[in-house]
Amino acid sequence: MNAKLLSQLSAAISTATQRPFELRRMTPVGGGSINESSRIEAADGTAYFLKLNDARHQDAFVAEAVGLAAIAATDTLRVPRVIAHGVADGQSYLVLEHLQLSARGDARLLGEQLAALHRCSAGGYGFERDNFIGTTPQPNGWKKDWIDFWRERRLGFQLRLAAEKGYGGELQRTGEQLLDALPAFFAGYTPQPSLLHGDLWGGNHAYLAGGTPVIFDPAVYYGDRECDLAMTELFGGYPAEFYSAYRAAWPLDAGYANRRELYNLYHILNHANLFGGGYVRQAEQMMRGLLSGID
Repeated sequence: MNAKLLSQLSAAISTATQRPFELRRMTPVGGGSINESSRIEAADGTAYFLKLNDARHQDAFVAEAVGLAAIAATDTLRVPRVIAHGVADGQSYLVLEHLQLSARGDARLLGEQLAALHRCSAGGYGFERDNFIGTTPQPNGWKKDWIDFWRERRLGFQLRLAAEKGYGGELQRTGEQLLDALPAFFAGYTPQPSLLHGDLWGGNHAYLAGGTPVIFDPAVYYGDRECDLAMTELFGGYPAEFYSAYRAAWPLDAGYANRRELYNLYHILNHANLFGGGYVRQAEQMMRGLLSGID
């Protein structure tokens, strides 16, 4: 890291914390594929977690900071505290509280606290600003109707991106049929707008030394709480006690099993747009299955 970037980051952290900080050591941290992540520290041992990317990525860091602040304001689940974000020497940065995290902890408490987060509601579906799911823009313009939101802001948006990338044919034909059939999945069910993490796969939660759950890298919006639960099942990483604790705190609607695939389709379509290949075929297969299950 060059001297100019070091100096500007040190100054930004000092201003944000109102205490002197001179960056002396930077240790790369693995696990992420989008940003360059590091543990940074001063001579006195004060440490923070730093994400770096090129300057055009700045809006993603702003969105992440807003999302973390929204979750923190609920006083439900622990998230890393936002220290500073901006652009320094042509690179965008996000500085967060540095936490010592472990893969094991109180999964039951995680389920209970996620249910408490989902109790936080709003007057509609969406969020105060757009954000990102991975590197893909995620539009969050407010809607009063959940089916409209899921059709326009989620599945429809991903299908339009897919068309722009040249994924036509069956993906688009089956996708249009599914969009038209969406009301069939919500007969007798209108979800409360719940504050969601939005990208709750297994790699986006961990635990402090005492077992306290921590979630991070959010893509927040107000939507059906089943979306978060569905994603926890998409790639695994959550134990049985997490689900039993969540359901004890707030039982799920009987139709969740029918909607789980519908909600996870959004993430598979996003993977298709990001990585192509087998994800396109998986999305087609999921849509055919969803359509075949409609009475």
